[in-house]
Amino acid sequence: MNFQVLSQDGGGNARTGRIQTSRGAIDTPIFMPVGTAGSVKSLSPDELETLGATIILGNTYHLCLRPGDERVARLGGLHKFMGWNHPILTDSGGFQVFSLARINKIEEQGVQFQSHIDGSRRLLSPEIAVGIQKNLGSDIMMSFDECTPYPVTYEYATESAKRTIRWAKRSREASKGTEQALFGIVQGSIFPDLREMCLEELVQIGFDGYAIGSLSVGESKEQMMEIMNRIAPRLPADAPRYVMGVGTPGDLVEGVRAGVDMFDCVMPTRNARNGTLFTSRGTLNIKNSACSDDQSPIDPDCGCYTCRRFSRAYLRHLYMCRELLSYRLNSIHNLYFYLDLMAQMRAAITRGDFEHWRQGFYAGMGSELSI
Repeated sequence: MNFQVLSQDGGGNARTGRIQTSRGAIDTPIFMPVGTAGSVKSLSPDELETLGATIILGNTYHLCLRPGDERVARLGGLHKFMGWNHPILTDSGGFQVFSLARINKIEEQGVQFQSHIDGSRRLLSPEIAVGIQKNLGSDIMMSFDECTPYPVTYEYATESAKRTIRWAKRSREASKGTEQALFGIVQGSIFPDLREMCLEELVQIGFDGYAIGSLSVGESKEQMMEIMNRIAPRLPADAPRYVMGVGTPGDLVEGVRAGVDMFDCVMPTRNARNGTLFTSRGTLNIKNSACSDDQSPIDPDCGCYTCRRFSRAYLRHLYMCRELLSYRLNSIHNLYFYLDLMAQMRAAITRGDFEHWRQGFYAGMGSELSI
């Protein structure tokens, strides 16, 4: 993997760049659709390409439990398995092992847990997490970390961040012998000094990219923005900067302003399945009865397939009938919105008027910080 900064906004930290991988280039800042179990829910790889996706995310925890990473390896790796010929980033499973599994014990070796699928007892460690990602064959792997819970005491956050650093060293060692890139994850909860300490240690270890983890896990929006604005500009300038699991369109705008290059979140596809659609004027609840006779598209300023072909009335009808096409059309729109938002920001940064663009974005949204 190679990364190059292409341009930077003159008045701030926003920047464009390009990540070059053996499976293609990724222009940043970029949003990565989440393909948890080897599929971005309801969408085909061809549809993702049409939407402008250049990289997607796969999940170590889910794929190792089902169908199994060794099976995926025998079948030619995750790219071939799911028919996606572009870059894939796999997370380490650290977040899911704390949020989904029934944890038995966190210890220095790793995390002992019970599968949420069949109750089987498992161990996930830095070496195992990297080994799973090697089997999956992703282009970018994530080091194994502890997703620090919230709320949390300063004492536990300190212990957790130091454990993440030790696990990062082991992840780096386990990654030797592969051409797959490995990113380190900065932990430390809402405490800036712990975040900075963790970052310094990770830089000493040396990674191909750096991520900020454990945001949007229950802390306030103000706390999240404080950490993102403080830590993102301190991440190494010559490597991709990634904020994990964030977030709303406004979160992405503020992240780019802070100098972040990569984002992922289930929000566009999950909200699509729940009938909440993103537009240039805010959110639209397609379940609302006001949509029943509305012949207008979701967003008159949107160029996606859904908006070009279908009315709000029809989309509401599909959703109320629980037709499977509803999930697909809504997901097409929401992901188009997110990916087009990133393209707009890349263009604004290249022109040198990102702040002017940003003000226009919030004016359209009703001057809200995020939606």
